[in-house]
Amino acid sequence: MADHIKLKYGAVCVWLQVAWLSNCVNGEPKVPCYFIFGDSLVDSGNNNNLATTAKVDYQPYGIDFTYGPTGRFTNGRTSADIIGELLGFDSFIPPYLSASGSQILKGVNYASGSAGIRSETGKAAGVNIDLTTQLQRHQVVISRIAGSLGSEELAMNHLNKCLYSFVIGSNDYINNYFLPQFYNTSKEYSPVQFAEVLIEEYKQKIMSSYNSGARKVALTGIGRIGCTPNAIATYGTNGSLCVDYMNNAANLFNGNLKSLVDQLKNDLMDANFVYLDAYGAPFQNISTIGLRITSSSCCQVNGYGLCTPKEAPCTFRNSYLFWDAFHPTQIVNQVGATTSYPTLLSIL
Repeated sequence: MADHIKLKYGAVCVWLQVAWLSNCVNGEPKVPCYFIFGDSLVDSGNNNNLATTAKVDYQPYGIDFTYGPTGRFTNGRTSADIIGELLGFDSFIPPYLSASGSQILKGVNYASGSAGIRSETGKAAGVNIDLTTQLQRHQVVISRIAGSLGSEELAMNHLNKCLYSFVIGSNDYINNYFLPQFYNTSKEYSPVQFAEVLIEEYKQKIMSSYNSGARKVALTGIGRIGCTPNAIATYGTNGSLCVDYMNNAANLFNGNLKSLVDQLKNDLMDANFVYLDAYGAPFQNISTIGLRITSSSCCQVNGYGLCTPKEAPCTFRNSYLFWDAFHPTQIVNQVGATTSYPTLLSIL
């Protein structure tokens, strides 16, 4: 009973925080446009028509989402959806798959489940849209925006005001480095070396977005990938709560990403960059809302760690940290987004 009361109290606190932050947005959105690059944590349907096991356009995904199953890898909204709401957008940023007409002036979501910074990442599951391809698709959208506004100069002026969000890197570990049966990276690089190589490749891609007009850029770190139900079941914890060596690898990446953000801020004085923590602060805040089930998934999962189609999920979804074997529930996305939002405001 005490746990139930704590859960309700925590959920109310999160709702009040979202309401308060939303009320801080008056009239027009904080930015005119919002571009999202990333993986399944923020994918809103770009994988639906791809030949891959990494797609979720079926029930019970979206059970708590207004439009049902859309390809989002959770029961409701993603963190990108919630950030969009906090920014003041009156509708969700459309996936590239369906974005059309004047919609693109407000932004596009390019994210793709199983995708990574490296082009080969996640390809063992089938086709995905890696970060290089996401940025190529953005070039197509830029051309369409220039056509709509009348010139490349007007398009650049518009893009300079947009928020560019990158939520990617987890799969370069989960669906690459820690899958030696499919990829050679763990044989070629130590964890320290891989983090360095990965960040250097990431830097080139971030610079590509800068050269195409990005001036307000948020780079989200990797979360506790060793604490997912899949990681625990697959690799074991050796007496710890999580798979420590996976979390250590994530921390190496995050440390290098923070350094990259500092470097970009110093080198590119006409742009604003910010690092958003997905490892520390969000998990500390999650502990305050009374999540009671943190190491198993809310839905029944198949051999790929995704929800079994049409099987009923858990009833008390706000009690669970994980929706399936990899992805957080909506309540966790809400905590992460509201925790990150004040930091995000610093570059807007």
